[in-house]
Amino acid sequence: MERVAIETLGLEGQIAREWLIANGLGGYASSTICGMNTRKYHGLLVAAMAPPVRRMVILSRVDERVVTRRGTVELSCNEYPETVHPRGDKLLRAFSPEPFPRWAYQSDGFTLERSLRLLEGENSVCLVYTLLTADEPVELDLRPLLALRPIHELMYQWNGRMKTDARESSILRVGATSRTPEVFFAHDGEFVDSPVWYLNTIYRREQERGYAGLEDLWMPGVIRRTLAPGQSLHLACSMEKIDLGRMISFAHRAPHADAVSAETDARELSALKRSARTYVVSVPSDAPDHRGTAVITHYPWSTPSLRGAMISLAGLLLVPRRFDEARSLLLSSAALADEGLLPSELPEDGSHPIYQGADVSLWFINAIHQYWNCTADEPTVRTLLETADQIIQSYRRGTRLGIRADDDGLISAGADDNPATWMDARLIDWVVTPRNGRAVEINALWHNALRVVADLHRRVGRHERWRELSGVADVVQRSFNQRFWNPDLKCLYDVVEDNSIDPSIRPNQLFAVSLPFPAVWRERQAPIVDVVVNDLLTPLGVRTLSPRDPKYLGRYRGNVISRDTAYHQGSAYPWLLGPLVTAILRVRGRTEPVLSLARRILSPAISHMESDGLGLICELFDGDLPQRPGGALASAPAAAELLRSWTEDVLGVLPQRPSLSSDTPAVAAQG
Repeated sequence: MERVAIETLGLEGQIAREWLIANGLGGYASSTICGMNTRKYHGLLVAAMAPPVRRMVILSRVDERVVTRRGTVELSCNEYPETVHPRGDKLLRAFSPEPFPRWAYQSDGFTLERSLRLLEGENSVCLVYTLLTADEPVELDLRPLLALRPIHELMYQWNGRMKTDARESSILRVGATSRTPEVFFAHDGEFVDSPVWYLNTIYRREQERGYAGLEDLWMPGVIRRTLAPGQSLHLACSMEKIDLGRMISFAHRAPHADAVSAETDARELSALKRSARTYVVSVPSDAPDHRGTAVITHYPWSTPSLRGAMISLAGLLLVPRRFDEARSLLLSSAALADEGLLPSELPEDGSHPIYQGADVSLWFINAIHQYWNCTADEPTVRTLLETADQIIQSYRRGTRLGIRADDDGLISAGADDNPATWMDARLIDWVVTPRNGRAVEINALWHNALRVVADLHRRVGRHERWRELSGVADVVQRSFNQRFWNPDLKCLYDVVEDNSIDPSIRPNQLFAVSLPFPAVWRERQAPIVDVVVNDLLTPLGVRTLSPRDPKYLGRYRGNVISRDTAYHQGSAYPWLLGPLVTAILRVRGRTEPVLSLARRILSPAISHMESDGLGLICELFDGDLPQRPGGALASAPAAAELLRSWTEDVLGVLPQRPSLSSDTPAVAAQG
């Protein structure tokens, strides 16, 4: 990825572009290009205290000052009431997010580079400041500013009395209090103990979103060193005791190179694979030397979501051939099954999982199918098949969330005004997108799940169960086509209830075409795809509602009420581009004109990820042009589906099964 053209951006352009890197535990580092934190979620070390949850903003930022004979030059950029000070953005000359964040500052008489590295699998960060050029040696002063609070909260000066313990010349310890954790710093400069509170830092994005956005930060003291050209000052911050030599060695180590295919599309593929790595988390378990796998669905504020993880599994884990991690994720998810339901969310505070999605278990079954096709791992699939059977039985006889199979085999879901689909925005007692009843994607997933489980029983030799479930699926498919087909618009109804239907044109009907086992009859698939393309497709995502609908809202902005109102009422989601392209190729074939169309559909989102997204693709965009980005900064389903669709649909490269022996070639996935 090329460096960002800073000279054309100005302050507003710099703070509009946010970078983020993850540490593989659920923690991360993130800010804007110029270092001005605009969200309470920004920080140079955000640590997962109980990976992948209980995250805390530890090191919020570092104020940097260069002292020369000409005077003091401040490189930082912070916002306080009615002012932005200092204005280091004016000295920033270059920024690159790859292979790790790097900045170049230039002022009269010197050029300084800063780089930031997170240690994989550790809650540790290392900053390196290198004087590239200078007329003479200069003094660099660093002032680390600590927040030491959970990511959804804010710090104020009365919240804790903190103290620094300089046990060694290069090691600092900030002791724990009743509200804050123990933190360690390491450096190769001189430490001056001068604690002070920095008051009233403003987080403008939080205020725009209708939340509190004013915070106090604690500075333990100043770390300084005189640098000659070519010399560096290192500053590390960690939740564990630090070996400075190891941190310095890591900070100067060459990053791991991506394995990129020799395809003509190598640039896009490499960028997508780099982005996909951001969301995969290795979770320590009680077993010695064993780690499980989780997915952070949306950075920076989302916790692991099994819905997002199952949607993302193919792109994040199967396409990059991370089969062991895919297996771990599926097995750990199966262990959370309760009355046929898998949790929709694992809370940030580490409390009990939340079960609020009728589709999560069905996405899980689809993920088993994808895993089988890529691995032929029969022992694991046999184990997972037990959970899948329990899901099928629970849905047929009825379970929580109002889930039940009707006489015609279709699934109804939702009860007590609790939304059970992925369109689940809710404000107190107001469900923004009410979809209780027979939702089209729930039933498309239900039909797909029946076919998947039936097929897996056949593959492992359980032919009686295969025939039984195939018969149930036949009934469901027939009922689906009778109840959901809208003959006037030549597409599918969004929700069908006993006494009413919802004809809203939404993308949910796509899954009746794009899933491995389509619920809709073949002759109806092409008209459905045409309606979605004509009404919902935008350059950067698929709208959640047709602009011709009076309820359509094309701008996602403002306070929480305004944003949640537009969340699924017109906002365009890039993750839906994957199912759309899959559906297009299914109905139109793999001809060169169709492949060219698929590239044109996916390319703008990938280009946005590589440029303004700084290697990340956001959760959603405005439905209306110019499609300003919104929602979470980084979306796992979006990154995963773009990678999966670009690889499988555009390039026609399917993940390959591992070789059974050295004499047995890998078999391409089928289905």
